[in-house]
Amino acid sequence: MYYQYLDIITRSVAVYFFMTIALRIFGKKELSQLNTADIILILLISNSVQNAMVGPDTSLWGGLVAALALFIINFIIKKLTHRYKGLNDFLMDKPEVLIHDGILDFKTLSRLDISHEELKEAAREHGLEHLTDIKLAMLEIDGTISVISGDKKELKQTHFKRKHNHKNLRK
Repeated sequence: MYYQYLDIITRSVAVYFFMTIALRIFGKKELSQLNTADIILILLISNSVQNAMVGPDTSLWGGLVAALALFIINFIIKKLTHRYKGLNDFLMDKPEVLIHDGILDFKTLSRLDISHEELKEAAREHGLEHLTDIKLAMLEIDGTISVISGDKKELKQTHFKRKHNHKNLRK
């Protein structure tokens, strides 16, 4: 009987690690801006991995053991990422500099698939007319573009939430 629950725990942990790696590979930044297709994908993935975690056990206890295993592994991973920088760097995204002192980082913008129009929209949302007026623009880990103006009299920071177009969703 205990082997049955140990099997559920092992399966749940394996699915957790698979999903963590898959989300890292396929773009974790996208998760902060869920659209209809993203929500459908998450629902379908959760349904598709359910049987992989609990196997033939559809009992209440089987589901609770799987959920408990997921909560525990998530807690352990959070503790380990705080303790080990290498693991944190692998699993967690870092903010990315897009503009520094009015100079655009084209290599980063290209890698992150951020268009010139998106940057101009973010600047306008922050009350700035030109990209050269930006002291610092960052793509934050939650998917927002944070902008600090170059105006030394009025240094202000605001956030612009990226909106992905259909072209970006196909990638």
